[in-house]
Amino acid sequence: MLSKLLTGWALMAVCVVIHAAGVSEALTRIPRRVDLSAQFWRFTWLFICVAGWMVLLHLLEISTWAVFYLWKNAMPDLSTALYFSAVTYTTTGYGDLVLPAEWRLIGGIEALTGILMCGWSTGFFFAIVSRLFDARTAGENG
Repeated sequence: MLSKLLTGWALMAVCVVIHAAGVSEALTRIPRRVDLSAQFWRFTWLFICVAGWMVLLHLLEISTWAVFYLWKNAMPDLSTALYFSAVTYTTTGYGDLVLPAEWRLIGGIEALTGILMCGWSTGFFFAIVSRLFDARTAGENG
């Protein structure tokens, strides 16, 4: 059981690295200074890009777990592994597929990792919106 926990921890760590790298990259591309005269669609486009980037990061993380399940023969093929991983990572949990008994603890760790990574994405998105809103209200008040 300890080896399974360590395996789950290692997969979680890979997800954190993917997410940290992705958030860091996004920060380099999001302007620090905002054009306060920007219209609704310009801000909306920025939010679409940030949301798309976050979804891409989550898909990479889901794929990491799926490849692991395939490698360990816990799922029969890549499409099934991707489906199972997406349902587990997002904590949807349909229950139509289950891991073999020896890997079930890993599935729980994936779900916890998904909750944490989705929370991180939500926090990052909120920070971007807050930064834009603060800059906009500061421009209106000052």
